[in-house]
Amino acid sequence: MPLLAGFATALSLIVAIGAQNVFVLRQGLRREHVLPVVLTCALSDALLISSGILGLGALLTRSQLALDIAKFGGAAFLYGYAFLAAKRAFNPGAMTAADHAPAALRSVVLACLGFTYLNPHVYLDTVVLLGSLANQRGTDGRWLYGLGAVTASFTWFFSLGFFSRKLATLFARPRAWQFLDTSIALLMTTLATWMLLT
Repeated sequence: MPLLAGFATALSLIVAIGAQNVFVLRQGLRREHVLPVVLTCALSDALLISSGILGLGALLTRSQLALDIAKFGGAAFLYGYAFLAAKRAFNPGAMTAADHAPAALRSVVLACLGFTYLNPHVYLDTVVLLGSLANQRGTDGRWLYGLGAVTASFTWFFSLGFFSRKLATLFARPRAWQFLDTSIALLMTTLATWMLLT
């Protein structure tokens, strides 16, 4: 059934540990602008998957310039976020969620958009791969497949964003935030370097 196939395929791609998921997790732990963040991620996936079904994937694979812009822009963005995470990790005394002044909604949403659209692999996963798999289902099945994929995205991001707060007691300690931000810094640096080398 196209709906279930789309759901299963998209979920297997989305749950991989990446910059976007780590960002959503961190916002969920801080209980800060969680709804706008998860909506931005899920609606972006819906837009990208729909674009792939409509044929954007074929155009993207032919545009080396578009892929290069996403590649180098994305790497620079991830290196910058890695630096900020490392800076937070070196100041663990100020890292309890309650002590942090809330970030502005605009800056959080812009960061979320950066994690989404400056990652060239998101285009390969959603626009190219899911779009082409959907189009193999024929005229009637492609949108059902796409609906399944979009449903998987909404399910994952809402779960990650809102259920991460169950870890709040663990992250009441500055040392836990230090560990998380150190891990984020290492992950972002690794992803950015891998992005440049592939």
